[in-house]
Amino acid sequence: MTFDRIHNSIKIIMLGGLNEVGKNLAVLECGDDIIMIDCGLGFPDEEMPGVDLVIPDTSYLEQNADKIRGLFLTHGHEDHIGGIPYVLRKLNFPIYGTELTLGILENKLADHELAVEPELHSVKAGDVIYAGCFSVEFIRVNHSIADACALAVRYPGGTIVHTGDFKLDTSPIEGEMMDLTRFGEIGQEGVTLLMCESTNAERPGYTPSEKKVGQSLDNIFTLNPGKRVVIATFSSNVHRVQQIINVSSAHGRKVAITGRSMLNVVNAAARLGYMKVPDGLLIDLNDISRYNPEQVTIITTGTQGEPMSSLSRMAFLTHDKVKLGPSDLVVISASAIPGNEKMVRKIVNELLKNGVSVFRDDSVAVHVSGHACQEEIKLLIGLTRPKYFMPMHGEYKQMYANKLLAEYMGIPASNIFISDIGKVLEITPDGAEITGEVTSGKVLVDGYGIGDIGSVVLRDRKQLSLDGILAIVTTVDTAEQYIVSGPDVISRGFVYVKESEGLVEEIRALAKDTIENCLYAGIVDYNEIKAQTKTAIHKFIFSQTGRKPMILPIIMDV
Repeated sequence: MTFDRIHNSIKIIMLGGLNEVGKNLAVLECGDDIIMIDCGLGFPDEEMPGVDLVIPDTSYLEQNADKIRGLFLTHGHEDHIGGIPYVLRKLNFPIYGTELTLGILENKLADHELAVEPELHSVKAGDVIYAGCFSVEFIRVNHSIADACALAVRYPGGTIVHTGDFKLDTSPIEGEMMDLTRFGEIGQEGVTLLMCESTNAERPGYTPSEKKVGQSLDNIFTLNPGKRVVIATFSSNVHRVQQIINVSSAHGRKVAITGRSMLNVVNAAARLGYMKVPDGLLIDLNDISRYNPEQVTIITTGTQGEPMSSLSRMAFLTHDKVKLGPSDLVVISASAIPGNEKMVRKIVNELLKNGVSVFRDDSVAVHVSGHACQEEIKLLIGLTRPKYFMPMHGEYKQMYANKLLAEYMGIPASNIFISDIGKVLEITPDGAEITGEVTSGKVLVDGYGIGDIGSVVLRDRKQLSLDGILAIVTTVDTAEQYIVSGPDVISRGFVYVKESEGLVEEIRALAKDTIENCLYAGIVDYNEIKAQTKTAIHKFIFSQTGRKPMILPIIMDV
C-alpha cells in the first residue's frame, strides 16, 4: 500500500458505546495518527456485584500511545467524559472540548491525583482543530446539556461526521438551535461516513422541546401552593436546573441544592455563565428549616434510585438535613435508564409510604429526552447524505432501528455497518468492510482499584451472594502428623450455626477425618490437604442441602 493510499484510508474502532448504554469511546486511525472521540463510563449491572464503575479497555491505545493526537469531547455527560480521569493514569494527550464540558471535567479531575497535569483546550462551535492528518470541526447541536457539539472529522480520504448525542430543539432554553445549515454545507462537500447516535431510533416523530418541562413544572407549582417541592433530575442537565430555578423564582420560593455532583455542575455552569441565578435565591440546605414548606424548592440527585443518593436517603428517612412527609411533593424529572427501573420503583414506594406526593414522567410531562427521534435522525441523514452509515450509542435493537432509518433514506444496506466493540471498520478508496479486531472490553473500577476485578473475582462474589461461605480452620503438626486443634467451622451466609448444630457437627467431623487420613497417608502438602477437604465437604453439603457454598479450608502448621 502506497503512502498516499495509507492516508486516504481510515480505521474506525469503537471501544465503547455499541450494544450498550454508556462508556462511549470512538477511535479514528489514519496512517500514524489517532484521535479519540469521547471517553465515558458505564454503570455495573447485576452481574457485577460490588463494582462501582465500568470504563473502556484502552489496551489498544496504550500500545499505540505515540500515535494519539488528541481527545475530542462532544459534551459533558458522564457516559462521555467520566472515564477520562482513569485513562489519564496510563496515557497523556491533549483534550479539546467546549467551555462547559471542560468546566465539568475540571471538577472531576480535581478528585484524582494524576502524575501529569492534563492539557485542556477550550473550543467553541465553529472552531477547527488540526491534529496530525486530521482536522476536527465542532458543530453546534442541541442536547440535554449546554455546549454540546457534533464533530466533522476530515482526513485525506474524506469526511466523517460524528453526531455525539443530539436532538433538534427549535426553542432551546439557552443558546441557539442546532446548526442545520452547517450540516447541509458539509453534506454538499461530501460525507464519507455518518456515525449516528441510536438512543431514540425506535421512537417516531420528534423529541419535544425542553421548554415543555418548564410549562409542566409551572403547573405543578401553581396547583400545589402549600407543598415543599423536591425535584430530582440529572445533575448535568443544566437547562432543566435553570428552568427549576426560574419557576421557583416566579413562585417566590428559595432554592436549596443537595448532591455533590449537582453542586459541582451548578457551580461550574454559574461560574461560566451558562446558568443565571437571581441574587439571594439560593440558600444553604442547613437553612431550609427557617422557611415554611411552601417557600422552598429542593433540587437533588438520585433519579436512578442510587442507594446512596440524596433522594434515596430522603426516601428512607436517613438524610441528616431533609425529612420528608405529607407536606412534601417529590418530582422525579428523568426517565429510568434501562436496568434501573426496580431501584426507582423502590424509592417511589418508600416516598408514598411516608405520605409524600410523587410526580413522575408517566403521570405528568416533567421530562423530555435529549436524544433525536426518527424524524430528526432522518433529517440529519438527508442533510449530510453520507456514503456509509454506522449506528452507535445504543443497544443492538436501537442500532438496528437506526439502520432501518438509513435504508429508508436511500443508503444501501451493504453500506450500513452495525459494528461491535473492538471491531475495525476500515474505509479505503475501494470500499468499506470490517477487517479485524483489537483488544477491547470492560475494565471494572472498585474503590481505588482499576482493572483488578476480573471474571474469577466476580464469580466468587456471585457465589458468595447465592450460597455463602464456609471456612474450615485447622491447626496441624505435619512433622508429627496429627491435628493440634480444630477443625472449627465458620459459616457466613450459608446456615445459621445455632439452628444447624447437627449439620455443622457433621461437617466438622468429616473435615477432621479427611485431614487425618491425609496426614496418616503421609500427605503434608497444604494445597493437597485443602483440595481433598474441599472436595469431601462440597459433596456432603450438596447431598444434604442442595447448596454450593464457597468452601475455604485454612490449614495452619505449628
